[in-house]
Amino acid sequence: MTNTDVNTDETVKTLNGLISILEDGKLGYTNAAEHVENLAMKADFLDYARERALFIVELQDEINKLGKSTDTSGGGPLGALHRTWIDIKSSFTGGDTKAIINACVTGEEAAIEKYKAALEENHLEHSQVYIVSKQLNSIQNTLSQIKMRGI
Repeated sequence: MTNTDVNTDETVKTLNGLISILEDGKLGYTNAAEHVENLAMKADFLDYARERALFIVELQDEINKLGKSTDTSGGGPLGALHRTWIDIKSSFTGGDTKAIINACVTGEEAAIEKYKAALEENHLEHSQVYIVSKQLNSIQNTLSQIKMRGI
């Protein structure tokens, strides 16, 4: 295996880890939208879920550009590290808006942590750093919006 192959594998591993937490976020926001009564919040959560889906496609495109296929098995072991959103579903069952918002905050904080780690690992190419940074900024803005709900 050449150094370039190792670099490519590390890049794919990093991007797949981000895809995994984005999948979790998409699912988390979809679940949140199903369990809140407030129509404005429901619409916001659905928008966040759609945004996560677009982010996934962006990252999958980057993996495909590297000549690799995307990991459709749910992110592999890297994704399992931050399955925060999956565990959050229990918070939604009571329809408690405060619990749902707290769960979303927890999920977004995990995503931000994962994004920052991906940027620090330095396995990404310049164009990928741009995309990941842009997505991180958007996730940070989403977290601020959710926190501003102030419930």
